[in-house]
Amino acid sequence: MKNVDTLIESAAELAERGLSKGEIADELNVSRETASWLVERSGTDSDLAPRARETTSPQDIHVDWNAIGRDSARLTHVSKAMADLLSKEGEDVDLTVGIEKAGVPLATIVARELDTDLSAYAPAKHQWDEGDIDELGGGFSRNFSPIENEACYIVDDTITSGTTLTETVEAIRARGGKPVACVVLVDKQGLDAVEGVPVYSLINVVSVGHDE
Repeated sequence: MKNVDTLIESAAELAERGLSKGEIADELNVSRETASWLVERSGTDSDLAPRARETTSPQDIHVDWNAIGRDSARLTHVSKAMADLLSKEGEDVDLTVGIEKAGVPLATIVARELDTDLSAYAPAKHQWDEGDIDELGGGFSRNFSPIENEACYIVDDTITSGTTLTETVEAIRARGGKPVACVVLVDKQGLDAVEGVPVYSLINVVSVGHDE
């Protein structure tokens, strides 16, 4: 994806397929606010499209790591680097939690590298279209390892606002697990920790600018 027009077209296509705005944000690696703006700008949401045309575009950075995700060898190499970052924690950890969707394939390889079991968490944003996301809830997949009484690593692809990572940490603790460390491919916020849990990233994105 090379420009905003391409993102708008992609958002429209995803919306027409029935994805929520939260899922679109996840697919395009942008914030929920940016996903809403893209859908509205495309005209897919006809009631809101005029409003989008009257507003300035949100301040966000789109991350396209398709060149990694589409090739299993590249994905493996990058995930091994993420596992190496986590290994420096030096903790006895038995479980790796991947945040759906994109975090799960990364977490699968991290879990193999660190010899842990695997769990998957679906965040609340996958259900979000409009309104207060706090009214929604995420959940752990029953097809993977349970969280209870386990020390956990958390793996995702991108930190946009930090909300999803915070939600996952809180969900693990609510189930009786212990989050030890988080790792992502790209961190747009430059976070050192979330809820007291250290955060590692292969790439930090820093927005450079000045106030007028």
